[in-house]
Amino acid sequence: MSGRVRSWAVVVAVSAVLAIVGAYAGGAAIWLHYLFKPATTLLIAAMVLRAGAGAEPRYRRAIFAGLLLSTAGDAFLMLPGDWFVFGLASFLCAHIAYLVGLCRRARPFAAGWPFLAYAVLAGAVLAVLWPHLPGELRVPVIVYVAVLAAMAAQAAAVWRRRADAAGVVAAIGGACFVFSDATLAIDRFAAPFAAAQAVVLVSYWAAQWWIGRSAVLARG
Repeated sequence: MSGRVRSWAVVVAVSAVLAIVGAYAGGAAIWLHYLFKPATTLLIAAMVLRAGAGAEPRYRRAIFAGLLLSTAGDAFLMLPGDWFVFGLASFLCAHIAYLVGLCRRARPFAAGWPFLAYAVLAGAVLAVLWPHLPGELRVPVIVYVAVLAAMAAQAAAVWRRRADAAGVVAAIGGACFVFSDATLAIDRFAAPFAAAQAVVLVSYWAAQWWIGRSAVLARG
């Protein structure tokens, strides 16, 4: 990791910690969460923009767009009231942007086993969630889970096809995203637990960081 990217990693990590502290402290400290939650994702987007010179431009643009859409999702999910569907829609669009970018690095289904593996995992998560999902959310959640699983699987397929550093970190990022979103959904709908927010946010920003890093490392 270059010195410049290491500096970005420190700044992103500090911002993420402040967002998590604000979420758990609440009260007068809640402003930390409201400020640093979207700021952390925006910092990763800024890293892609500033440190990604020389990377594949179309892939970098797709990842940058996905990070901006994710920031919108961050904002919706932390607002008072029930903005869950708006957050879901924002992250759905973010995953589509990531998927488009990944398909530019390797053809869809460049390796078949990741799609099978993620399809099984997605089915297992849906089986856990299904009895607890409100009827009006079932179709949107199915669509979201399918696109998320396809994005993560395509990231793994790129890794197998290209065998470069960008593919490796994108595959790690895709896996972290699946873990983060599955944890969020299970906590929200099926089995809430006290540490869920910290687990979700740490794995979420790990996912965004590694996907962002892939845009910096990707070469034609």
